[in-house]
Amino acid sequence: MSVSELILRLALAFITLLALTRIMGRKEISQMTFFNFVSAISIGTIGASLAIDPNLSIRNGLIALAGWSIFTISLGFLDIKSKKAHYAIVGKPIILIRKGKIMDHALRQARLDLDSLNVLLRKKNAFSISDVDYAIFETDGSLSVMKKEHKQSVTKGDMNIQQTNSNVIPIPIAVVSDGKINEENLKSLNLNQQWLKQQVESAGITSIENVFYAEVQKDGTLYIDSRNDVVH
Repeated sequence: MSVSELILRLALAFITLLALTRIMGRKEISQMTFFNFVSAISIGTIGASLAIDPNLSIRNGLIALAGWSIFTISLGFLDIKSKKAHYAIVGKPIILIRKGKIMDHALRQARLDLDSLNVLLRKKNAFSISDVDYAIFETDGSLSVMKKEHKQSVTKGDMNIQQTNSNVIPIPIAVVSDGKINEENLKSLNLNQQWLKQQVESAGITSIENVFYAEVQKDGTLYIDSRNDVVH
């Protein structure tokens, strides 16, 4: 391949990709769903082949780019027109927390563990699972969070009420995750397994293994979420 042909291929690939991306719309960039991910990788691969692969003619490269873009746009219109097609192409949001209860089966479906869930919640300024009423894992991989009503109310600062510091610890700390005790966190709080078992039993749960998640709140109380919660 001569230098002039390489420059021509690079220019054509760049201009074509830019034009097709503008035609396909901003959704391809703003919402990285499974469909958008596959579409972006495929178009990028075809564009790269057009630019540097001498075995692919310029004509066939342009036809492949245009054809894949038309396919993507057509599925995009089908996605808008049909709910069934939308769910088949994009998928459905997954409710990870419902009415304050962790849906452990939904976590498995989303292939998330509790640590990953806590990371996503902290990014939404929810530092404790007990503060959350609903958490929905969207099809683009983001998390939508609705805090419990009493956590959305007017703050003491808004009401000009002087705040007293009643926090025992700075942030909530997990002590049970998927039925397993976090000994390191318990030790950092100067707590032991006996205290934990007493708290669990007082909540009506017979065994630590039946606890899906538990964390010590900032005021020293224990938030407990049992396994296989049923929410009506």
